Order: sequence, then structure tokens, then C-alpha cells
Amino acid sequence: MIARKGDWVQIYFVGLNPQQRAANLPEDTKRVPLEIRIKGFLLNDEANIGDIVKIETPVGREVEGKLEEIYPEYKHNFGKPVKELLEVGKQLRNMIEGDQQ
Repeated sequence: MIARKGDWVQIYFVGLNPQQRAANLPEDTKRVPLEIRIKGFLLNDEANIGDIVKIETPVGREVEGKLEEIYPEYKHNFGKPVKELLEVGKQLRNMIEGDQQ
């Protein structure tokens, strides 16, 4: 798939190499680079996955990196439901209704 100018894309780049990281970080964190993935609108006329491209973020910042995805999905979630929390709303409602009687 080819991305065209204005397409919503995700890029990747290394923000800091291990030797550039802050000294007060935990050892396992300091040993690896700070990797950045950011989404924005493609500024190049067209590009393929793996190409180095420029994007404009929603706040107008121009950033350069390797094209990873075209029209990337949002993959975050709030994790698995916690049984105890699923029941809190009903329990609270029962408590409130009980006080009103």
C-alpha cells in the first residue's frame, strides 16, 4: 500500500541513544534507546512502509521518521475487567436507593 500526501500515518525514530539517556534512570532503561512512535499527516507526495518521511502532527509539529503504518489503528484499551469494580456501581446504587427510603 502506498501512502499519499495528507494520509494519516505512524512513523518511528530513535529519540535518544542509550548514552544520551539521563543518568538517574533505572539500569535496564538506560541500556536501551528511547524509541518514539508518533502519528500525523504525511507531508511527502507518496511513500511506502519503511521509507523515511516527514509528517505534521495534529498540533502542527513537523517530525521525520521511518513510515511504519498507514491509517494506523488505536490499539490501547483499559485491560481486562476487574470483577470487584464491575459490581461497585450496582452496590452503590443500592446503597443510595436504600438511604432515600
